[in-house]
Amino acid sequence: MDLSKATFWGYKRENGRIGVRNHVIILPVDDLSNAAAEAVANNIKGTLALPHPYGRLQFGADLDLHFRTLIGTGSNPNVAAVVVIGIEDGWTKKIVDAIAATGKPVTGFGIEGHGDHETIRKASQAAREYLQWASEKRREERPLKDLWVSTKCGESDTTSGCGANPTVGNAFDKLYPHGVTLVFGETSEITGGEHLVAERCRTPQVRDQFMFMFNRYQDMINRWKTNDLSESQPTKGNIAGGLTTIEEKALGNIQKIGRKCLVDGVLDKAEAPAHPGLWFMDSSSAAAEMVTLCAAAGYTVHFFPTGQGNVIGNPILPVIKLCANPKTVRTMSEHIDVDVSGLLRKEMNPDQAGDALLECMFRTANGRLTAAEALGHREFVLTRLFESA
Repeated sequence: MDLSKATFWGYKRENGRIGVRNHVIILPVDDLSNAAAEAVANNIKGTLALPHPYGRLQFGADLDLHFRTLIGTGSNPNVAAVVVIGIEDGWTKKIVDAIAATGKPVTGFGIEGHGDHETIRKASQAAREYLQWASEKRREERPLKDLWVSTKCGESDTTSGCGANPTVGNAFDKLYPHGVTLVFGETSEITGGEHLVAERCRTPQVRDQFMFMFNRYQDMINRWKTNDLSESQPTKGNIAGGLTTIEEKALGNIQKIGRKCLVDGVLDKAEAPAHPGLWFMDSSSAAAEMVTLCAAAGYTVHFFPTGQGNVIGNPILPVIKLCANPKTVRTMSEHIDVDVSGLLRKEMNPDQAGDALLECMFRTANGRLTAAEALGHREFVLTRLFESA
């Protein structure tokens, strides 16, 4: 596929970023505000509430990550406007101010001193105005370099490392020379293959940053390890799919970064990249957590290779699911956007598989709903670091 003149149709945001969706979201700051946020979304059809269970008595790095994730989610270019609802005015304002710095329309409401009824009434009015304003936005043609693409795999099996993950790698190799901003992660699931990622780092400084993130994860495992990690990494599902060791899983996982890409930078959880290239993000291997972190970091399209079938979606980040397992494609066809099972039957070569994924990427960027979007999968799962105070 010749990508030298490739373009897509997206929504230009106030800060110059380009989105492929045009959502108006109702963003609760904390768990106590979920009911009000969902009531607003129920009142104003076409808006999306993003309920979650956290935001009370968090502290330190955990609280910083909580704010970074919510602010990043609201700032994502797939979001046109945001209504923020919190129990307290202070934290609500902190999130509103940070999102507003992007130029995006955003309004916040605190429940204390007003109650649910008044808050829902005012927030519903703001949401309705934002939704009507956003509905008049029109897509414009943009160069490929304006697209940000993330990846994470899930429910892996032997076909993942042999088919679906290398397909992502093939697509990444084709996107990388054109200045597309890419990201991979899953710190736990490169264990045993970390030296291969380290060798791909562009500079010694990037390598040191990557090893710091990896060693930080290993230190956590050493503090909390049980007698047998085999039931966690790989999971029982991975073992049933033919993966027996974490090293075997890691070698399949690393296939997603292709053969030609270099690791240009390292990100902490939910941190936005500073320039184009391939980035490594320290992140959980839990599907919904990492996809949420990618959305918060500003990514607008996500590649999700699966072996045994994972149904993950996200409220604002379209998740393109691809699979090389013929059984999964047959039994879970409604979840699969790109069927690359032909690789295992030698009916498709790697270049053809990569091109099929890229073709689906362009269709998705131009407005086609992914399977997860059509089925209503809107998993929004925040990453927690500590216990609450």
